[in-house]
Amino acid sequence: MSMDLLIKKITQKKNPTVVGLDPNLEQMPPELLAKNIEKYGKTLKAAAEAIYEFNTGIIDSVCDIIPAVKPQSAYYEMYGPEGVEVLKRTMQYAREKDLYVIADVKRNDIGSTATAYAKAYLGEVEIAGEKVSPFGADCVTVNGYLGSDGLNPFINLCKEYNKSMFVLVKTSNPSSSELQDLIVGDKTIYRTMAEAVSKLGEDVVGEYGYSSVGFVVGATHPRELTELRAACPNSFFLVPGYGAQGATAEDLKGAFDKNGLGAIINSSRGIIYAWKKTDADFKEASRNAALAMKKDLEIYF
Repeated sequence: MSMDLLIKKITQKKNPTVVGLDPNLEQMPPELLAKNIEKYGKTLKAAAEAIYEFNTGIIDSVCDIIPAVKPQSAYYEMYGPEGVEVLKRTMQYAREKDLYVIADVKRNDIGSTATAYAKAYLGEVEIAGEKVSPFGADCVTVNGYLGSDGLNPFINLCKEYNKSMFVLVKTSNPSSSELQDLIVGDKTIYRTMAEAVSKLGEDVVGEYGYSSVGFVVGATHPRELTELRAACPNSFFLVPGYGAQGATAEDLKGAFDKNGLGAIINSSRGIIYAWKKTDADFKEASRNAALAMKKDLEIYF
Protein backbone atom coordinates (compact mmCIF):
# COMPACT_ATOMS: atom_id res chain seq x y z
CA MET A 1 0.00 0.00 0.00
CA SER A 2 1.28 3.47 -0.86
CA MET A 3 0.60 4.83 2.63
CA ASP A 4 3.05 2.19 3.87
CA LEU A 5 5.69 3.76 1.63
CA LEU A 6 5.06 7.18 3.19
CA ILE A 7 5.21 5.73 6.71
CA LYS A 8 8.48 3.94 5.93
CA LYS A 9 10.01 7.21 4.74
CA ILE A 10 8.76 8.97 7.87
CA THR A 11 10.26 6.33 10.15
CA GLN A 12 13.56 6.24 8.24
CA LYS A 13 14.04 9.98 8.68
CA LYS A 14 12.32 10.15 12.07
CA ASN A 15 10.43 13.15 10.80
CA PRO A 16 6.67 13.44 10.06
CA THR A 17 7.11 16.60 7.96
CA VAL A 18 5.90 17.37 4.44
CA VAL A 19 7.09 20.57 2.78
CA GLY A 20 4.45 22.37 0.76
CA LEU A 21 5.88 23.68 -2.50
CA ASP A 22 3.58 26.70 -2.96
CA PRO A 23 5.77 29.09 -5.00
CA ASN A 24 4.80 32.75 -5.14
CA LEU A 25 6.97 34.99 -7.33
CA GLU A 26 6.53 37.92 -4.95
CA GLN A 27 7.90 35.88 -2.04
CA MET A 28 10.77 34.22 -3.87
CA PRO A 29 14.28 35.71 -4.06
CA PRO A 30 13.91 38.38 -6.80
CA GLU A 31 17.13 37.44 -8.57
CA LEU A 32 15.57 34.14 -9.69
CA LEU A 33 12.90 35.88 -11.73
CA ALA A 34 15.28 38.61 -12.93
CA LYS A 35 17.69 36.03 -14.31
CA ASN A 36 14.95 34.22 -16.20
CA ILE A 37 13.38 37.43 -17.52
CA GLU A 38 16.76 38.26 -18.99
CA LYS A 39 16.66 34.93 -20.81
CA TYR A 40 12.96 34.60 -21.70
CA GLY A 41 11.54 38.11 -21.35
CA LYS A 42 8.54 39.04 -19.22
CA THR A 43 6.75 35.82 -20.05
CA LEU A 44 5.05 32.86 -18.45
CA LYS A 45 8.11 30.83 -19.38
CA ALA A 46 10.35 33.12 -17.31
CA ALA A 47 8.02 32.79 -14.32
CA ALA A 48 7.81 29.02 -14.65
CA GLU A 49 11.58 28.55 -14.95
CA ALA A 50 12.18 30.78 -11.92
CA ILE A 51 9.75 28.61 -9.97
CA TYR A 52 11.49 25.44 -11.09
CA GLU A 53 14.87 26.78 -10.00
CA PHE A 54 13.37 27.76 -6.64
CA ASN A 55 11.70 24.37 -6.17
CA THR A 56 14.78 22.33 -7.02
CA GLY A 57 16.86 24.49 -4.71
CA ILE A 58 14.44 23.82 -1.84
CA ILE A 59 14.30 20.10 -2.62
CA ASP A 60 18.09 19.79 -2.77
CA SER A 61 18.36 21.54 0.60
CA VAL A 62 15.86 19.42 2.52
CA CYS A 63 15.62 16.03 0.78
CA ASP A 64 17.83 14.30 3.35
CA ILE A 65 15.72 15.68 6.22
CA ILE A 66 12.11 15.30 5.11
CA PRO A 67 10.15 12.33 3.71
CA ALA A 68 7.72 14.15 1.42
CA VAL A 69 6.78 17.25 -0.56
CA LYS A 70 3.36 18.59 -1.45
CA PRO A 71 3.17 20.87 -4.50
CA GLN A 72 -0.09 22.84 -4.59
CA SER A 73 -1.29 22.78 -8.20
CA ALA A 74 -2.92 26.22 -8.15
CA TYR A 75 0.45 27.94 -7.84
CA TYR A 76 1.49 26.30 -11.09
CA GLU A 77 -1.76 26.44 -13.04
CA MET A 78 -1.85 30.22 -12.62
CA TYR A 79 1.08 30.37 -15.05
CA GLY A 80 -0.70 28.37 -17.72
CA PRO A 81 0.80 25.48 -19.69
CA GLU A 82 4.32 26.55 -18.76
CA GLY A 83 3.43 26.40 -15.07
CA VAL A 84 1.74 22.99 -15.35
CA GLU A 85 4.80 21.64 -17.15
CA VAL A 86 6.95 22.84 -14.25
CA LEU A 87 4.56 21.14 -11.81
CA LYS A 88 5.25 17.85 -13.57
CA ARG A 89 9.01 18.48 -13.66
CA THR A 90 9.01 19.40 -9.99
CA MET A 91 7.21 16.18 -9.09
CA GLN A 92 9.62 14.13 -11.19
CA TYR A 93 12.62 15.83 -9.60
CA ALA A 94 11.28 15.19 -6.11
CA ARG A 95 10.80 11.50 -6.84
CA GLU A 96 14.33 11.30 -8.24
CA LYS A 97 15.43 12.58 -4.82
CA ASP A 98 13.50 9.70 -3.21
CA LEU A 99 10.77 11.91 -1.80
CA TYR A 100 7.13 10.92 -1.51
CA VAL A 101 5.04 13.27 -3.66
CA ILE A 102 1.58 14.42 -2.61
CA ALA A 103 -0.14 16.31 -5.43
CA ASP A 104 -2.29 18.87 -3.64
CA VAL A 105 -4.97 19.18 -6.31
CA LYS A 106 -8.17 18.93 -4.21
CA ARG A 107 -10.10 17.61 -7.19
CA ASN A 108 -13.85 17.36 -6.81
CA ASP A 109 -16.02 15.69 -9.41
CA ILE A 110 -17.95 12.50 -10.14
CA GLY A 111 -18.04 9.53 -12.46
CA SER A 112 -15.96 9.62 -15.62
CA THR A 113 -14.61 13.09 -14.80
CA ALA A 114 -13.30 11.94 -11.43
CA THR A 115 -11.76 8.94 -13.19
CA ALA A 116 -10.01 11.29 -15.62
CA TYR A 117 -8.57 13.34 -12.75
CA ALA A 118 -7.45 10.17 -10.99
CA LYS A 119 -5.75 8.87 -14.15
CA ALA A 120 -3.96 12.18 -14.61
CA TYR A 121 -2.34 12.23 -11.17
CA LEU A 122 -2.31 8.62 -9.95
CA GLY A 123 -2.63 6.35 -12.95
CA GLU A 124 -1.95 6.05 -16.64
CA VAL A 125 -3.59 7.01 -19.91
CA GLU A 126 -3.50 4.89 -23.03
CA ILE A 127 -2.27 6.46 -26.26
CA ALA A 128 -2.53 4.19 -29.32
CA GLY A 129 -1.94 1.12 -27.17
CA GLU A 130 0.89 2.67 -25.14
CA LYS A 131 0.34 3.44 -21.45
CA VAL A 132 1.79 6.71 -20.16
CA SER A 133 1.79 8.23 -16.65
CA PRO A 134 0.94 11.96 -16.95
CA PHE A 135 2.07 13.23 -13.52
CA GLY A 136 3.10 10.18 -11.50
CA ALA A 137 2.22 11.41 -8.02
CA ASP A 138 2.30 9.00 -5.10
CA CYS A 139 -0.78 10.58 -3.58
CA VAL A 140 -3.45 13.23 -4.17
CA THR A 141 -5.77 15.39 -2.12
CA VAL A 142 -9.46 15.06 -2.95
CA ASN A 143 -12.56 17.01 -1.96
CA GLY A 144 -15.08 14.33 -1.06
CA TYR A 145 -18.08 16.50 -0.35
CA LEU A 146 -19.79 15.36 -3.58
CA GLY A 147 -20.14 11.89 -2.06
CA SER A 148 -18.79 8.42 -2.74
CA ASP A 149 -19.11 8.61 -6.53
CA GLY A 150 -16.51 11.37 -6.42
CA LEU A 151 -14.16 9.24 -4.31
CA ASN A 152 -14.48 5.71 -5.68
CA PRO A 153 -12.65 6.43 -8.96
CA PHE A 154 -9.65 7.65 -6.96
CA ILE A 155 -9.86 4.72 -4.56
CA ASN A 156 -9.97 2.26 -7.45
CA LEU A 157 -6.78 3.69 -8.92
CA CYS A 158 -5.12 3.71 -5.49
CA LYS A 159 -5.73 -0.04 -5.44
CA GLU A 160 -4.62 -0.58 -9.02
CA TYR A 161 -1.44 1.49 -8.90
CA ASN A 162 -0.55 1.22 -5.20
CA LYS A 163 -1.20 4.91 -4.53
CA SER A 164 -2.87 6.87 -1.76
CA MET A 165 -5.15 9.84 -1.19
CA PHE A 166 -6.15 12.34 1.47
CA VAL A 167 -9.79 13.43 1.60
CA LEU A 168 -10.82 16.81 3.02
CA VAL A 169 -12.54 16.18 6.34
CA LYS A 170 -11.91 19.10 8.73
CA THR A 171 -9.97 21.81 6.96
CA SER A 172 -7.68 24.40 8.56
CA ASN A 173 -9.34 27.55 7.21
CA PRO A 174 -11.32 29.66 9.74
CA SER A 175 -14.63 29.45 7.86
CA SER A 176 -14.61 25.65 7.71
CA SER A 177 -16.94 25.65 10.71
CA GLU A 178 -19.69 27.33 8.67
CA LEU A 179 -20.51 23.98 7.05
CA GLN A 180 -18.26 21.26 8.46
CA ASP A 181 -19.32 21.86 12.07
CA LEU A 182 -23.06 21.79 11.41
CA ILE A 183 -24.93 19.03 13.23
CA VAL A 184 -26.89 16.64 11.04
CA GLY A 185 -28.73 14.03 13.04
CA ASP A 186 -26.51 13.42 16.05
CA LYS A 187 -23.09 14.32 14.62
CA THR A 188 -21.17 17.00 12.79
CA ILE A 189 -20.80 16.99 9.03
CA TYR A 190 -17.03 16.55 9.35
CA ARG A 191 -17.52 13.51 11.61
CA THR A 192 -20.01 12.06 9.12
CA MET A 193 -17.48 12.61 6.34
CA ALA A 194 -14.69 11.02 8.39
CA GLU A 195 -16.71 7.89 9.11
CA ALA A 196 -17.81 7.55 5.48
CA VAL A 197 -14.25 7.92 4.18
CA SER A 198 -12.93 5.51 6.79
CA LYS A 199 -15.44 2.90 5.67
CA LEU A 200 -14.59 3.40 1.98
CA GLY A 201 -10.94 2.75 2.79
CA GLU A 202 -11.42 -0.37 4.89
CA ASP A 203 -10.10 -2.80 2.27
CA VAL A 204 -6.87 -0.91 1.54
CA VAL A 205 -5.25 -1.09 4.98
CA GLY A 206 -1.51 -1.76 4.89
CA GLU A 207 1.08 -3.39 7.12
CA TYR A 208 1.20 -0.46 9.56
CA GLY A 209 -2.56 -0.62 10.09
CA TYR A 210 -3.34 2.51 8.09
CA SER A 211 -5.59 2.81 5.06
CA SER A 212 -4.39 4.28 1.78
CA VAL A 213 -7.43 6.57 2.04
CA GLY A 214 -6.57 9.21 4.64
CA PHE A 215 -7.96 12.50 5.94
CA VAL A 216 -6.99 16.15 5.73
CA VAL A 217 -7.48 17.57 9.23
CA GLY A 218 -6.22 21.03 10.14
CA ALA A 219 -3.75 21.57 12.98
CA THR A 220 -5.77 24.67 13.83
CA HIS A 221 -8.44 22.32 15.24
CA PRO A 222 -6.63 20.32 17.97
CA ARG A 223 -9.82 19.10 19.64
CA GLU A 224 -11.10 17.69 16.36
CA LEU A 225 -7.73 16.05 15.68
CA THR A 226 -8.03 14.18 18.96
CA GLU A 227 -11.65 13.25 18.30
CA LEU A 228 -10.99 11.91 14.81
CA ARG A 229 -7.85 9.97 15.79
CA ALA A 230 -9.92 8.12 18.43
CA ALA A 231 -12.88 7.57 16.10
CA CYS A 232 -10.89 6.48 13.03
CA PRO A 233 -7.73 4.70 14.20
CA ASN A 234 -6.92 3.28 10.74
CA SER A 235 -6.96 6.66 8.98
CA PHE A 236 -3.70 8.51 8.33
CA PHE A 237 -3.87 12.30 8.58
CA LEU A 238 -2.39 15.04 6.43
CA VAL A 239 -2.28 18.02 8.79
CA PRO A 240 -1.94 21.57 7.43
CA GLY A 241 -1.91 24.68 9.60
CA TYR A 242 1.38 24.29 11.49
CA GLY A 243 3.64 27.35 11.57
CA ALA A 244 2.47 30.21 9.37
CA GLN A 245 -1.23 29.47 10.05
CA GLY A 246 -0.62 29.58 13.78
CA ALA A 247 -0.71 25.99 15.03
CA THR A 248 2.12 24.75 17.25
CA ALA A 249 3.64 21.36 17.98
CA GLU A 250 1.52 21.16 21.12
CA ASP A 251 -1.64 21.44 19.01
CA LEU A 252 -0.66 18.31 17.08
CA LYS A 253 -0.61 15.78 19.89
CA GLY A 254 -4.05 14.43 19.07
CA ALA A 255 -3.02 13.53 15.52
CA PHE A 256 -0.52 10.82 16.43
CA ASP A 257 -0.94 7.29 17.72
CA LYS A 258 0.99 5.79 20.64
CA ASN A 259 3.89 4.92 18.30
CA GLY A 260 4.27 8.47 16.99
CA LEU A 261 2.67 7.55 13.66
CA GLY A 262 -0.67 8.42 12.11
CA ALA A 263 0.02 11.85 10.69
CA ILE A 264 2.26 13.93 8.46
CA ILE A 265 2.47 17.64 9.23
CA ASN A 266 2.64 20.22 6.46
CA SER A 267 4.65 23.42 6.46
CA SER A 268 4.79 25.57 3.35
CA ARG A 269 5.54 29.26 3.91
CA GLY A 270 7.41 28.62 7.14
CA ILE A 271 10.07 26.63 5.28
CA ILE A 272 10.18 27.82 1.68
CA TYR A 273 10.12 31.51 2.60
CA ALA A 274 12.34 31.25 5.66
CA TRP A 275 15.00 33.24 3.78
CA LYS A 276 12.93 36.42 4.30
CA LYS A 277 13.66 36.31 8.05
CA THR A 278 17.41 35.69 7.87
CA ASP A 279 20.59 36.74 6.11
CA ALA A 280 21.04 33.22 4.72
CA ASP A 281 20.21 32.39 1.10
CA PHE A 282 16.92 30.65 0.43
CA LYS A 283 18.44 27.18 0.30
CA GLU A 284 20.28 27.42 3.60
CA ALA A 285 17.32 29.14 5.25
CA SER A 286 14.88 26.44 4.13
CA ARG A 287 17.19 23.74 5.44
CA ASN A 288 17.51 25.45 8.81
CA ALA A 289 13.75 25.86 9.03
CA ALA A 290 13.16 22.20 8.14
CA LEU A 291 15.64 21.12 10.82
CA ALA A 292 13.94 23.36 13.37
CA MET A 293 10.54 21.85 12.52
CA LYS A 294 11.93 18.33 12.80
CA LYS A 295 13.29 19.14 16.26
CA ASP A 296 9.97 20.68 17.24
CA LEU A 297 8.15 17.45 16.33
CA GLU A 298 10.62 15.11 18.04
CA ILE A 299 8.33 14.96 21.07
CA TYR A 300 6.00 12.72 19.07
CA PHE A 301 8.52 10.45 17.41
